[in-house]
Amino acid sequence: MNNPMLHKTLLIMLTSVVSISVWSQTTENRDIATGQTESTSPKQITRSDRRADRALKRSIYKALAKYTEIDAGNISVVAKNGVVTLGGIVRDPDQIGAVERVVKSVQGVLAVTNKLAVQRPFEE
Repeated sequence: MNNPMLHKTLLIMLTSVVSISVWSQTTENRDIATGQTESTSPKQITRSDRRADRALKRSIYKALAKYTEIDAGNISVVAKNGVVTLGGIVRDPDQIGAVERVVKSVQGVLAVTNKLAVQRPFEE
């Protein structure tokens, strides 16, 4: 039983069996956790994702509208799977942080990328 070639072969076989088993289990668990079944088509998943992204975007704009000191007219919101990207311009540097705090407080927001800039007045 001290044959090194036999040990290597057994080790390779054992590693392969364990790897296949783990891969199979993680795939099944991911599908169960996300609620996806084999009968759900990718097209349906994409539609529901887009619907959820649009709903999140509406919720963010509603939350921003509650704050009169924030002019949301020049702010763009892009939501994708709970990750929100803010773009556009604000009048006051303090609004950048305020907008980000409001957006982070909205249910469903997982992360925020803030690309807001301050509008500079025109020089005469």
